[in-house]
Amino acid sequence: MWQKAKNQYHLSQAMLANIIYWFPARKLKVIGVTGTDGKTTTVSLIYHVLQKAGYRASLISSVGEIINNKQSEIGFHVTTPGRFALQAHLKRARKEEVEYVVLELTSHALDQYRAFGVPIEVGVLTNISNEHLDYHETYEKYIKAKLKLLKKAKIAVVNKDDKSYKFVKNPLKHKKVITYGLKKDADINPHNFPFKTKLIGQFNNYNCLAAISTLMQLHISEQEIRQGLLSFKAPSGRQEVVYQKDFSVINDFAHTPNSFVVILPEMKKLTRNKLIHVFGSAGKRDKYKRPEMGKISSMYADIIILTAEDPRDENPEDINQQIISGINDSNFAIVNYNALKDREVYLNEKNKYIISVPNRRQAIEFAISIAKKGDLVLLTGKGHEQSINYGKGEEPWDEKEEVLKAIKNKKSMILNENIAI
Repeated sequence: MWQKAKNQYHLSQAMLANIIYWFPARKLKVIGVTGTDGKTTTVSLIYHVLQKAGYRASLISSVGEIINNKQSEIGFHVTTPGRFALQAHLKRARKEEVEYVVLELTSHALDQYRAFGVPIEVGVLTNISNEHLDYHETYEKYIKAKLKLLKKAKIAVVNKDDKSYKFVKNPLKHKKVITYGLKKDADINPHNFPFKTKLIGQFNNYNCLAAISTLMQLHISEQEIRQGLLSFKAPSGRQEVVYQKDFSVINDFAHTPNSFVVILPEMKKLTRNKLIHVFGSAGKRDKYKRPEMGKISSMYADIIILTAEDPRDENPEDINQQIISGINDSNFAIVNYNALKDREVYLNEKNKYIISVPNRRQAIEFAISIAKKGDLVLLTGKGHEQSINYGKGEEPWDEKEEVLKAIKNKKSMILNENIAI
């Protein structure tokens, strides 16, 4: 009830923003992308193909703002800017004579009318899994928030293979709907539109199909779509290979049970020895997903290192215990990090372990220090983000930089040990 009242205020602010910036979206073709996972990659794919095809395009997503190849930041932990910031971006895009704007829209943004007054040419839904229930309360309300985009779009593009399809097809029965999926019964599928991509994993095939379906509705040629898909590289913090020599380190933004389900099997396939998974769960967010994330990780990882992921004013150890509560595999032993650090306990090559290291920097250093030939260290949860919140506000953070520091320290220690010998 309280959120509905607040949203009326958000609506009035959105109306005011449209008036102040004089409805800039009316002369733009806006593509909106929503979903639990895959939004940023799908938005980036669509933008990339449009750029490569010679169109003047703009992008607004969690990785930042781009207008005609000029990139700028939109703030910490921001996916969809606020009402005034969004209208300001659209006005800049129009001034730069942009034709297409590709916009990543969260369920919060849709519920809070941030895109009010923005005509949507194509609305895209990647998938809907249980997430943000701390805000939406139920899966059904979460779906309704996502449907706001599809209902206002001229054309709706939806994932026919996703469990959400059965909930969205009836509300959209009077709209033009294009379905995509891996099976032949979808309008766009790999059988009637074969394509190649450098992206890894089946989940990225879905992202590619979502982009293909959208671009076809914009009348981009099949040749231009295929060429753009093939030249596309994953955005920062999405399946990002940070290091690949004797062992590998991959950084990804995955932070939901669904994203774990899709990325962990793919990482396991790439692992020649052990899969070391470093992750946590954000504080003051959906607590129900934490045990499920632990359960899924334990199905694929050999060593689980639990750590901070923006705990805010929650205790990271409490969050980690909630994650551990979902792990029922008796092959895993819970080991005290301080005992390992003091060399009172050693990890046995044949066993599986869960280790809680609340400080994320220490967790990364530890994961890199124990990585051996053929191991893959997977870091999830922070991805591209440039800050971390331990309860005292946003602090500067760069996941990739922390990995490279840890690798440098490991090499230095090995060198010193060899000299000592």
